[in-house]
Amino acid sequence: MTADPSEPVPRDWWKSAVVYQVYPRSFMDSDGDGIGDIPGIRQRLDYLQRLGVDVLWLSPVYKSPMDDNGYDISDYYDVDPLFGTLADLDDLIADLHERGMKLVMDLVVNHTSSAHPWFQESRSSKDNPKRDWYWWRPPRPGHSPGEPGAEPTNWGSAFSESAWTFDPDTGEYYLHLFASSQPELNWENPEVRQAVYSMMNWWLDRGVDGFRMDVINLISKVVHDEPPDLRDGIRGGPDRQPGPIDTVRFGDPGPHVLHGPRVHEFLQEMHREVFAHRPPGLLTVGETPATTVEQGLLYTDPARAELQMVFQFEHVDLDSGPGGKWDLAPATSRDLIDSLAQWQEGMGEIGWNSLYLGNHDQPRCVSRFGDDSPEHRDRSAKALATVLHLLRGTPYIYQGDELGMANAPFRDINDTRDIESHNAYRAALARGQDPDAAMEAIRYKGRDNARTPMQWDASEHAGFTTGSPWLEVNPDHVTVNAAAQVNDPDSVFSHYRKLIKLRHQEPVVVHGTFTRLLRDGEDVHGYLRRLDGRELLVVANLSSKEGLEAAVPDAPTWAASELVLSNAPEPAERDRIVLGPWEARVYRRG
Repeated sequence: MTADPSEPVPRDWWKSAVVYQVYPRSFMDSDGDGIGDIPGIRQRLDYLQRLGVDVLWLSPVYKSPMDDNGYDISDYYDVDPLFGTLADLDDLIADLHERGMKLVMDLVVNHTSSAHPWFQESRSSKDNPKRDWYWWRPPRPGHSPGEPGAEPTNWGSAFSESAWTFDPDTGEYYLHLFASSQPELNWENPEVRQAVYSMMNWWLDRGVDGFRMDVINLISKVVHDEPPDLRDGIRGGPDRQPGPIDTVRFGDPGPHVLHGPRVHEFLQEMHREVFAHRPPGLLTVGETPATTVEQGLLYTDPARAELQMVFQFEHVDLDSGPGGKWDLAPATSRDLIDSLAQWQEGMGEIGWNSLYLGNHDQPRCVSRFGDDSPEHRDRSAKALATVLHLLRGTPYIYQGDELGMANAPFRDINDTRDIESHNAYRAALARGQDPDAAMEAIRYKGRDNARTPMQWDASEHAGFTTGSPWLEVNPDHVTVNAAAQVNDPDSVFSHYRKLIKLRHQEPVVVHGTFTRLLRDGEDVHGYLRRLDGRELLVVANLSSKEGLEAAVPDAPTWAASELVLSNAPEPAERDRIVLGPWEARVYRRG
């Protein structure tokens, strides 16, 4: 159950909370324009309350040209008309608070939109007061402005293009680690930082309950004292050497922009300026790609006063080969559990984990880590949720995962809308890659898999809109939808409800220690949670194989103990634990 709004908020309330991410463009459309909006979200709050979640994380609804679906912000202080009005957002906050729920906003402050007034001023002239609010650099020495190879460094962006764009009006280049319409803010400038903190305080004063901070570990760049102050990165390909951009193999900016020398200083300053003087009740989570356990501890150690938790990427990069995201590589369930367990053990009693398998940037978890075939979809969705939600950390549910929504059957690139997928497809073809192979990678890992409209019912557009949806609804919505599941006690939705209820009612889930079992298991995995004599055993067969035994220590005693939760019929055997395909069980004793 969600918290009683009249009760004092415990300081570590977020440890027992469950967060639900809403991607507003795809959640619920109230006005028939084919795009989800804030009034549509308000219409579905009873659904979220029934699920039992505590926090709604809202992906960006700020004003934006929508080149990156709102992650390119042109006005931090207003709502884009696509999604409604500022008054609509105020009403959403009030509705959530009345239900004892909280609202966390996406905070995108590593970069802005190129349409933001700050950038428009910055690019207007070299002596504009806001020129240094962004990263501007002259051409590479010995090159003419704008010619190929003249970029200040050879860095590539995350969207398969140069990380530098030439501005002919001033003859310099600006840095963007994502799309060319997303210029990087220069956090070295204290005026930038103060402008960001002022904006954050404005939203908190308005009633927002915290922030999910987009790529927050990129805000500090490695700046050298002597020219060039920004250095080339290692290129891909056989030579693996620094050097000018060759239009195909870019240099890796990672070592120069990830976990920069001042990132912890900036986050600690942010905490002092924005959060330190406020009462308990706020949530801060940072998206931090390429983060190790050791770095995760630095970000989340309460004594350092930076972030409560981070989204690390290790487990969602397991199926990426040496060529990056689109270089598909097989990953096993053991790989997944190895990664999750490493973070459980490494963060220990100091840091705190964000528990997630899917979000707006990842393909659907049941298609990626489970089995989305009709035979195994429901059970594998439940098994994955069971393994994830009972770990130590705060679970995040991405909209539709609680229904077992799966990847979409995109026919070709024209079925997709995401700028990352389109750029990657063009780059693959420019390298001579077969179009079918390029499309196979996008079908598997493209971000639009997570962005198909929410499947509310079996009607033509899944109950999402009365108009034409901005992205086609997955055709499987006729069988996989909320209307078919909310009253079904055996549905994926109902299983998620049980997991959330268990977290809210059982302290060992939140505060217990973690001990991994079955370390050598290829398909069967298990772990133990302990607190004050209470124990929970979680075991799962993460495969379609029949009759696999979970040979945990003291198995006969566990098999005869209380079966708290399962995604399969009651087991006949009570002296050992034998699991069917994608079967997960939770036992309790003490």
